[in-house]
Amino acid sequence: MSVTESPLYQDALFQLELAGSTGGIDQNILERLKHPKRAVQISVPVRLDDGTVKTFEGYRVQHNMTLGPGKGGIRFHPHVSLSETAALAMLMTFKCALVGLPLGGAKGGVKVDPNLLSRQELQSLTRRYATEIAYFVGPDKDIPAPDIGTDGQTMAWFMDTYSQIYGYAIPGVVTGKPIAIGGSLGRNESTGKGVAFCINFAYEKMGKKINQDTKVAIHGFGKVAIPAALDLMEQGAKIVAVSDFTGALYNAKGLDINKIVTWAQTSRKFLNEYPDADHITNDQLLALDVDILIPAAIDGVITKDNVNTIKAKLIAEGANGPVTKEAVKVLNEKGVFIIPDILCNAGGVIVSYFEWVQGLQNFFWNLEEINTKLESIMRNAFNRVHAVSQSHRCDMKTAAMVASLQRLESAMKVRGMWP
Repeated sequence: MSVTESPLYQDALFQLELAGSTGGIDQNILERLKHPKRAVQISVPVRLDDGTVKTFEGYRVQHNMTLGPGKGGIRFHPHVSLSETAALAMLMTFKCALVGLPLGGAKGGVKVDPNLLSRQELQSLTRRYATEIAYFVGPDKDIPAPDIGTDGQTMAWFMDTYSQIYGYAIPGVVTGKPIAIGGSLGRNESTGKGVAFCINFAYEKMGKKINQDTKVAIHGFGKVAIPAALDLMEQGAKIVAVSDFTGALYNAKGLDINKIVTWAQTSRKFLNEYPDADHITNDQLLALDVDILIPAAIDGVITKDNVNTIKAKLIAEGANGPVTKEAVKVLNEKGVFIIPDILCNAGGVIVSYFEWVQGLQNFFWNLEEINTKLESIMRNAFNRVHAVSQSHRCDMKTAAMVASLQRLESAMKVRGMWP
């Protein structure tokens, strides 16, 4: 597969061209942004517990570094591909520019199902992957973070491997690390918290308020979905459905998210085995008659084939690219308010930026400071996107891209092109 072949990359190109036309962005700037700066494909051989060696495909793509070092997660998932990784790197470029961070866009991953590997095999996979891309990343070059299938432990192994190569501790090479080795308070829940912030900002624009009558369905039950659910529950909302790849849980009166989290962590089982709720499919979850729908798992879940079943009036894109371009068009015509992914899920990269800054200073902030700064940055970005949508008479997804491209265009023109 070439860099441009995946549906996610094609959707990103479509958004880029539409926003470029809407915002009057220089065509030469758009041409440069259609292609990643650097894409590396590597082999990741791992000796499994039974003594055999298996080789996995790995990638790291750096899309654009005009504003600063690359920033983007590492994904361990069986569907990882070069083109998907490149698309996600492109979206990271736009996301960092949109929220005003001095960072560029990057992404990495390994084509693997981490659930099938032991802890030792995962450690070996991570350390070999880190070794293979070590010369392309660093605190001043490109700073990885967790994504689907990876977590703080993965980042700890990556940071240790990188530090062993260079001979001294370099905590700034990754973010999303455990607190014990330079991680930041608030990082684990930051993406989901940012989703909840954006939903509140959107409700303010819609003249509404989250209360006990607000029904929410969440496609996902991971690092984005759980913190978002808990925040919205605290405000009084009813979380009526959540899901993983095995299926969805539903309760019209509201699910007890804390109870489900505790059950999942202690039993290490998937949601299809949870006893105290009705079981529905993921497609049925997406079609529920709710106020707010949060697709917070993977890309491409709302498409031209199921978009007409969507009943929610507000969609918060917690995942990257969960709504395809064909579905976006239909939803806009129906008057659905879509909070675009590069804005809605930017909380993770914002607090990753905080972690990077704190590490460089060796001075760490308390949780209240972090959440206050996070809300401020996200509110400013949301208001800017909303203002652009009003001034250009376009939907929020297009407006977010226009606002991002305006900042990139200004920086790229000032820096010029060498040689």
